[in-house]
Amino acid sequence: MTEETKSKSQVEELFTNPEPWESWESKLVVWSITIAIIGLTVLGALINWLIL
Repeated sequence: MTEETKSKSQVEELFTNPEPWESWESKLVVWSITIAIIGLTVLGALINWLIL
């Protein structure tokens, strides 16, 4: 393969449609964001109660 052919295939790969997420991946993202928000809320409450 020439360099030009390699770069064209790389560009084509970048601009093709992404593969859809699996349902477990979507659930993982939602659970991670939920846990992060709860954790920040608890941490903020503890800082407010113990330090401020």
